[in-house]
Amino acid sequence: MRFARRSIAVASMLVVLATGSAEAQRRKPPYYASIAAGEARMRSGPGKNYPTQWVYRRADLPIKVVDIYQDWRRVEDPDGTRGWLQVGLLSDRRTAFVGREVIELRASPQSGAAVVWRAAPGVVGRLSRCNGAWCFFDVRGRGGYVEQARLWGVDPGEAM
Repeated sequence: MRFARRSIAVASMLVVLATGSAEAQRRKPPYYASIAAGEARMRSGPGKNYPTQWVYRRADLPIKVVDIYQDWRRVEDPDGTRGWLQVGLLSDRRTAFVGREVIELRASPQSGAAVVWRAAPGVVGRLSRCNGAWCFFDVRGRGGYVEQARLWGVDPGEAM
């Protein structure tokens, strides 16, 4: 009896996991994701037979998925470069990229709040929540609130 209950629990968990993966596969572009792998090859078309345009060596770099073809995603990086990545190289983890100017991370989501950190252009951090105007941005354990419009990887007005 104990074995039967455990088997049912494991089977239920597998169904939930499979459903989550199926949901991710049905997601409609455009949407943001990030590079999961330490090395990811951007190709000129949706297949390994297409030439490599760019090699990314930066896990967590945010990318925007703009099209889907089978197990390939046409993406745009923060510089505007577009190409194709295999879906297995991507993560649903939300990250953001600091643009051309230093940004201030604040203690609370208000322009008058104390500055707790600053982040330089090119820095990548993780997003945990955005209210449409401000996002909590974490760079290796150092976090604070940033005006959403100052980050690449989240749309203006997007809440998450």
